[in-house]
Amino acid sequence: MSSPASPWTGRALVLAGILLSALNLRTAVTSLTPLLDVLSAQFGFGPTVVGMFGMLPTAAFAAFGVATPRIAHRIGLERAALLSMALAAAGLSARAFAGSVPALALGCAVALAGMGMGNVVLPPLVKRYFPQRVGTVSALYLTLLQVGTIVPALAAVPLADAAGWQVSLGVWALPALIATLAWLGVLWRERQRDGVLAAVHDGAVRAGDAAPELATPSAKLRPWRSPLAWGLALMFGMTSLITYSMFTWLPKLMTGAGASPAFGGTMVALFSALGLCSALAMPAVAVRLRNPFPLAVVCALSYAIAFPGLLLAPMAAPILWVVLLGIGPSTFPLSLTLINLRTRTPAGSAALSGFMQGVGYTLSCAGPILFGVLHDLRGGWGLPFAFLSLCALVMVTGSWQACRQRMLEDEPGVA
Repeated sequence: MSSPASPWTGRALVLAGILLSALNLRTAVTSLTPLLDVLSAQFGFGPTVVGMFGMLPTAAFAAFGVATPRIAHRIGLERAALLSMALAAAGLSARAFAGSVPALALGCAVALAGMGMGNVVLPPLVKRYFPQRVGTVSALYLTLLQVGTIVPALAAVPLADAAGWQVSLGVWALPALIATLAWLGVLWRERQRDGVLAAVHDGAVRAGDAAPELATPSAKLRPWRSPLAWGLALMFGMTSLITYSMFTWLPKLMTGAGASPAFGGTMVALFSALGLCSALAMPAVAVRLRNPFPLAVVCALSYAIAFPGLLLAPMAAPILWVVLLGIGPSTFPLSLTLINLRTRTPAGSAALSGFMQGVGYTLSCAGPILFGVLHDLRGGWGLPFAFLSLCALVMVTGSWQACRQRMLEDEPGVA
């Protein structure tokens, strides 16, 4: 595929939109979880509602993993990116004015809907505009995604202490608004240049088809018939299940062991910071390996050490356990990179991205709630960590299928 027929300045603006969007894809999650103790005291809710807030991200990401390809095919990739950031900004703003649990949940749901759309449209946008720089641009946007995961976790409790929980939750609407303006700039530039939104397909510029990459999957590609796609969905889903369980319950685990809420937030930030390291390294490593399965095995082994440490002696070496815990989700940037490494076309990338994220996030919805339910059953963390260990084994099994060298479009029954 040749480079898109647009001047470099146009692609630079798209790159800014991609990176700013990536910065906003997790702010609704990690700005909330360190404050759940504060919010539970404010609104009077218990562990069940905590689990519900932990489930909301994966539920929204699952729903919009399925819905986004059809939405973007109708309105275009760039307009879908604009809509995703506008929803994120609106939902993040609404959380700050919530006066009840339903209002808080609604604001979170709207923000997460936008972020779920962004999850799906970013990989095909990279494939469309930067086909020769997939590894580099993937590393950049995954890095910004991790920055947007780390900073809210670090800032949540100090901001709430200084200015109130409303400011701590609402301030993250500002970067989402900036990303919205970037995509408005992209669309304005396209309209000025062509009079209509240009769509690029197989290197040719055509008008009238807003997002050929995101055509209805059933009409073109059938990823559900692919062992590669199912392996990638399991790899991604189990990684997300473990990650969001830890985002939700790691602060509670730490405070239950005697730490302060600020320390719990710091541990969430450290957990996320390891994701930044893997986001920088994993795409560059993955593109150089025919089969990156050994990387997934290393991730599983890190869980095998971190889970017993957090269970048996959480405050003996909390930084060590959380560092090892943070190595495990390196399969997240690996799975996102494999979307483009295991497909030949933007259409294949979009179909695989939507299927992987739709199925994967659906599977991961159970994580935060089941972790809490299992904790309540015995009043301890043994059963929850046994559950996560089983999920890590499923992740390795899926990774074995996902990492094998083959292309989605070449598998029987897919095309």
